[in-house]
Parts: sequence; structure tokens; C-alpha cells
Amino acid sequence: MKNSSTVTLATQSKATSTSVQAKESWKKMQNLYQADQQVKYLHLEAEVECLLQQIQVMSGNKPSL
Repeated sequence: MKNSSTVTLATQSKATSTSVQAKESWKKMQNLYQADQQVKYLHLEAEVECLLQQIQVMSGNKPSL
């Protein structure tokens, strides 16, 4: 039969392990979210650049690279 201090230590250890796993999962989610936002920003930036070039072509100005 386990004594109460052994059970308490095992419970605390399991809780700490679960907490660490939850923090790691949260960090992964944040990184994925940040990556998703960066991709969206880069797509918008490229679209703006294309539209600016189209405007320059339509107005007769040579697009700057």
C-alpha cells in the first residue's frame, strides 16, 4: 500500500507533466497562428505590389523593380 506522501508526489509530478505539455501545446498553437498571419500578410503585400505595378503600366510609367 502506498503512503500518502508517495501518492501526493506522484499526483504532483503528473500535474506538472500535464502542465508542461499544455504549455508546449499552447506555444505550438501560437507559432502556427503567427505563421498563418505572416503568410496572410505576405500574400497581401504581394497583391498590393502587383496592383501598384498594374497602375504604373496603365498610366504609362515603367514599373520599378
